Amino acid sequence: MDINLFDFYLPEELIAQSPLKARDMARLMVIDREHQTLEHRVFHDLLDYLKPGDVMVRNNTKVIPARLLGEKEETHGKVEVLLLHEVPEEGEDVWECLVGSAKSVRVGTHCKFGDGRLIAECVGVYDEGIRHMKFIYKGIFLEVLDQLGVMPLPPYIKAQCEDKDDYQTVYAKVPGSVAAPTAGFHFTEELFAKIKAKGVEVLDVTLNIGLGTFRPVKVQDTKDHVMHEETYTMDQTTAERLNLAKKEGRRTIAIGTTSVRTLESVYSKYGCFKAESSSTSIFISPGYVFGAVDAMVTNFHLPKSTLVMLVSAFMGREWTLRCYEEAVKERYRFFSFGDAMFIYGKPRQ
Repeated sequence: MDINLFDFYLPEELIAQSPLKARDMARLMVIDREHQTLEHRVFHDLLDYLKPGDVMVRNNTKVIPARLLGEKEETHGKVEVLLLHEVPEEGEDVWECLVGSAKSVRVGTHCKFGDGRLIAECVGVYDEGIRHMKFIYKGIFLEVLDQLGVMPLPPYIKAQCEDKDDYQTVYAKVPGSVAAPTAGFHFTEELFAKIKAKGVEVLDVTLNIGLGTFRPVKVQDTKDHVMHEETYTMDQTTAERLNLAKKEGRRTIAIGTTSVRTLESVYSKYGCFKAESSSTSIFISPGYVFGAVDAMVTNFHLPKSTLVMLVSAFMGREWTLRCYEEAVKERYRFFSFGDAMFIYGKPRQ
């Protein structure tokens, strides 16, 4: 499909620049995809649309402070490095990174951060600014990174968070992502307690969010777009509980598009859920037939993004764009720190 079919008008002032103090006070657009109706609510009203026996699946990945600012040892020129994921097959402490001004970073280039507390040696050169960097340090890597790195906020957020926890979900547990599963920002521990008290089961998967979050779609025809691979894990208990819910006809509700991609990656591979740690480059766009997910919570996404395409696959492109037009008209807040949608109902025939 032509990429322009997923474009829409978005005033810049609707791009949220900071989180709400009360996470569950964000606005919520509730959408019935079968009957094509919508309601305007507050996020904690999500409880009104959940039923005993529902299963909610969340991505418990934790964002690491993966953006490093330093200098090249040889020239003292400034350098910016964004860690994407480890490359264990190339040795210990080797990471795939996105490097600014990458042409000057060649094999053998050394970059230092924090007065040399962390050194990165380039050991591999790849296209589009990708470099493999071996990190040299004393102590525990994630602790050093926590001291020297900053949160890798998306480029449309202009200022760093005052509190690093602002760019984490309250259930973030497994370090490894360079972006947050932002639909989860709206949940609080108190809201989860109420959800569970209503008889809703809450399960975790892990998908470490990587380069795909930062890379726009550059092709004219969406079928030519290739997603960057991301690693995921589903444990045995989660797989068994999801299979039971599917067998009993209970709803599986994904919190965020990363949970959607994890569930659909496993289900499309096996026709059921299985425990595994693997990687996925699944690209969900109109024409895709969902097998795992019955409803989803998601934020409002960028024009012409893979995430808008995923939502369009779930509830139809034209209806998706109409809902987005309504969100603009009603002054909803967009993107990472913005408002949310809850999409439910059977697929429209």
